[in-house]
Amino acid sequence: MPVLTVAETASVMRVSKMTIYRLVQSGHLPSIRSGPSGRSFRIPEAAVHEYLRKSFTQAPANPPQ
Repeated sequence: MPVLTVAETASVMRVSKMTIYRLVQSGHLPSIRSGPSGRSFRIPEAAVHEYLRKSFTQAPANPPQ
C-alpha cells in the first residue's frame, strides 16, 4: 500500500499542508501515524484518490444560457 507524506498529499491535491492536517484531524482523510514520536502522518494514496473522486463535481452537460 503506497503512502504519501502530508507535503506530497498537499501537492497532489493542490492545497496547503494545513488543509491536509485539518482533513486528517476531522476524519475525512484516513492516516497512519509514523516516526519515533508518532507525530508524523502518512496518508494512503488510494484514500487521497478516493477523497478527490468523491469531492469532484461535474459541470452540467447542458449549462443554462
